[in-house]
Amino acid sequence: MRRVLNRVLKNLNCGDKEVSLLFVDDEGIREINRRFLNRDHPTNVISFSMWEGEFGDINPHILGDIVISVETALRDARQAAIEFDDELDFLMIHGLLHLLGYNHEDTGEDEAMRMENREKELFSILKDRKPPSL
Repeated sequence: MRRVLNRVLKNLNCGDKEVSLLFVDDEGIREINRRFLNRDHPTNVISFSMWEGEFGDINPHILGDIVISVETALRDARQAAIEFDDELDFLMIHGLLHLLGYNHEDTGEDEAMRMENREKELFSILKDRKPPSL
């Protein structure tokens, strides 16, 4: 995961930035989701940007935290018939884009598509594949 994260960070011109990755089970991410986002259910990935808020400029080298539920990732990978590692890579990319200000929730369709297209592009680069038509 560290190698994958570093490769994606370099592609985003963020090779000198730091990110923490936390892998938890469904109960762990449910608790984080409830405590910090007032959503009482498990989810696949949550990001906490260190660039937001009043003190977001204190340390510009730290992007933030990405929390991934391994249980949900495994379940989603099985349901989609994809490799577990690919699902983890995708969730890491998704969380990283959130840390960089991309958003798909409570936003317009254009912003959601911008994030989705960037996810596909980064995943394709990571897997050395041609990106799907955007």
